[in-house]
Amino acid sequence: MSIEFECPKCGARIAFEDEKAGKQDNCLSCGQALIIPPESHQIPEIVEPQPDITQTEPIEGFYKAVFIGTWKLFFRFENTTSLVFIITVVCFNFFLAKACCCNYVTFIVVWGWLLGFYLNIIHDTAFGVDNLPEIQLGEGFGFLWNIIKPFITFLLTLLFVMLPIAVVIVVCRNIGIITPKILTNFNDWPLALKLLFFLCWFLFPSAVLATAVGGDFTLLLRPDYLLSPVFKAFGPYIVTVVFLVIAAMIELNTAPFAGVEAETFFSAAGKLTLNLIVQLFAISAMRSIGLFYRHYACYFKW
Repeated sequence: MSIEFECPKCGARIAFEDEKAGKQDNCLSCGQALIIPPESHQIPEIVEPQPDITQTEPIEGFYKAVFIGTWKLFFRFENTTSLVFIITVVCFNFFLAKACCCNYVTFIVVWGWLLGFYLNIIHDTAFGVDNLPEIQLGEGFGFLWNIIKPFITFLLTLLFVMLPIAVVIVVCRNIGIITPKILTNFNDWPLALKLLFFLCWFLFPSAVLATAVGGDFTLLLRPDYLLSPVFKAFGPYIVTVVFLVIAAMIELNTAPFAGVEAETFFSAAGKLTLNLIVQLFAISAMRSIGLFYRHYACYFKW
């Protein structure tokens, strides 16, 4: 006799011998770690990946994993569903972003889901998963929470890393060093203020890694937790920053579909391509952040 059930991750129907009931094994299709249920047709418990707390030295191959492994990610058959869904979401946002009554709703739904997808990429990559996360939309309140939670996570993380620059601006305004008019144009900012702004942004990958992998916002209150791995693996960390900056710069230059009468086929295709390229670099950035933890976990105090 055997125990038959469906994998809760990939949906494949698999079977194990009776004596493996209650023991851990892997899905024969996707490799997901599972606890074999005692009887057939029951839902098995998923075993979440855990960090390797025994790692005392950096793992070699970071750059190869980032530049070659990530490139292969986009051509792997197992990632077809996730990639098609991302393209569909981007196209949906591109064509409906300026639609009447849909612009804000579309923006929140699309970016809420994408931010959640990014967090899953960081988490899964950090713990050794080399495929894109499965699509998880949820139903009812679960669907809304899957949109709202990533927004909150990214927003709080961003607010934390930008808190020093916000405090400095408030103090400088109160003592008259800078005026509100200067703040409206970044080019007019004092050099010291610009450097502090870029330093805050520089720490964002480390901060979002702490929230995605550590799962605890209190980690952000420990500067040594954020700075220690950055200093000890400065070169690899720069790679994560560069990918993130490229994605952000391209995103700032994207534009939605302006309408059939205002667009030619080639102009619309060019804008849509630019929106898709953003996702290419965004996924690469999130994967590089996860790989930074995977290869240099020994430098993380948490």
